[in-house]
Amino acid sequence: MSANSERHVPPSRARRHFLGLTLAISARFAAASAAAVIIPSLPAQAKGKGWWGKHGGNDNSGRGPKGGGGGNNCFLRGTSIMTPEGEVRIEGLGIGDLVETVRGEALAIKWIGRRLYKKSGPSWNESVMPICVSRQAIDQRTPHRDLFLSPNHALFIDGVLIRVKELVNGISIVPALPAERENIEYFQIVLDTHEVILAEGASAESFLLRASNHENFTNFAEYDRLYPAGSRPAMTPFAPVVGYEGGREHLKALLRLGVSRFVKVRDPVQDVYERIAVRAGQLVS
Repeated sequence: MSANSERHVPPSRARRHFLGLTLAISARFAAASAAAVIIPSLPAQAKGKGWWGKHGGNDNSGRGPKGGGGGNNCFLRGTSIMTPEGEVRIEGLGIGDLVETVRGEALAIKWIGRRLYKKSGPSWNESVMPICVSRQAIDQRTPHRDLFLSPNHALFIDGVLIRVKELVNGISIVPALPAERENIEYFQIVLDTHEVILAEGASAESFLLRASNHENFTNFAEYDRLYPAGSRPAMTPFAPVVGYEGGREHLKALLRLGVSRFVKVRDPVQDVYERIAVRAGQLVS
């Protein structure tokens, strides 16, 4: 199924989806004092395209087309993942190991995807360069160390999943690579379901398995050997995804279907972006 066909939502399904979405965000984003729905664009999108430019389309989450230069929703080598025994670097985890989820349940790892990139020019492709979420960028405790994610990796904030590249502010969340790294090596954890796990104390998604998107990883043959096509779980997103390409228009359409003209609803991505940006200014002042 193509990415565009996956995004199409029939009206009846859209209304049901909208009800679920508004339950997650209405307490924070709804107010009965306005006469219109307001969905402002992100600062990063105000000039017509995101900072990631034309190379940001390859998304291993299953939310975008496969192939191209990168864009995996992955953790950089060295990222600490919370387990029942404490934090373990992701490259030290293996199949069968337990990881903690934000639901409070420890789940066994089914597989870990890996992909290694080597620089082929003077600079890294923007879709491959990690995004650094600086220590305490989100709040006073989160993350508790710098967190490096691939651009399309989603963080779970305010009940929704937001790709980290949507939150780049040039201060506390920036494209960056740890010092003395010559290569970029990404890892991602596959569980039985799409979950949110704790990486450097921040809530980040596990892999959302869709069709053959695991083939973007170098070691995909291992997954095929372990889990033949007929035995693979059908995954649905842990929470609404509100920042992927085309998602802005999808969100607007959902809001138009079910929000009263007397209710003001803010874009959850914009709200989180602004809150983190304000915090960034406070941290450097």
